Amino acid sequence: MREGLIPTVLGAVVSASAASLLGSKYKLAATGVLGFGLAHIVLGAIDLVEHR
Repeated sequence: MREGLIPTVLGAVVSASAASLLGSKYKLAATGVLGFGLAHIVLGAIDLVEHR
């Protein structure tokens, strides 16, 4: 399995679940979790590109 794939997929799952919560009363928490997921996507993508 390619290095960086697991953080990228995990970030996509976390970002999707946080995006679904943006309309709820937990908007501030959802925004923080969304940022956390997006950071995982970016860092995982960097690993994917770097370790070709």
